[in-house]
Amino acid sequence: MLAFNGAVIAGLFGAADKQLPLPCRAAGGIAIVALAASAVLLLLVVRPRLAGADRASFPYWARHDAQRIRAEMCEDRRPDRIRVLSQIALRKFVGLRRAIDLSLAAIAFVVFAALAAL
Repeated sequence: MLAFNGAVIAGLFGAADKQLPLPCRAAGGIAIVALAASAVLLLLVVRPRLAGADRASFPYWARHDAQRIRAEMCEDRRPDRIRVLSQIALRKFVGLRRAIDLSLAAIAFVVFAALAAL
């Protein structure tokens, strides 16, 4: 999706210096903003979150030595892991959905801009 957004933004910037009608330029500008916002959301989706203060995340375990990890693994933490991983996945999927929605809106503006250029 990042490649798609970048390619469409580049194409819109390439057409920006042409003498196009105002509605066409406005729709193209809105499409660029939507695609840029989509790209930012996509980057945030793939950006690792390393705060991990809970006992079910890798950052938490990375701060302990083997002896402490072994001692803490005596308890069943599977429910905690499922909760934490589900929260991470949910945040990522919500961001991905918003990015896709913005890309789809941008496509609609690109189509409008193309029709307005005719």
